[in-house]
Amino acid sequence: MMRITLLYFARLREQFGTGSEVADLPAEVQTVGELVAWLRARGGNWANELAEGRAYRLAVNQDMTALTTALKDGDEVAIFPPVTGG
Repeated sequence: MMRITLLYFARLREQFGTGSEVADLPAEVQTVGELVAWLRARGGNWANELAEGRAYRLAVNQDMTALTTALKDGDEVAIFPPVTGG
């Protein structure tokens, strides 16, 4: 089993009701994309905020990442809305 730390920022922290959690991932969750699908399967705000087409960014160990990135035990995964500015 792989254990990771999840960090949520801005509107995601508000919608999920937490800024962070430690998750023990099931064996089938090996990539960032599979992690997102696993979180989405929680339903409710998780399904809505992480739905296909919703804007959010992902970082593993503080590096921007793709959905195909493999996860390792102990990784820190941050999920946050894209930053906009003027």
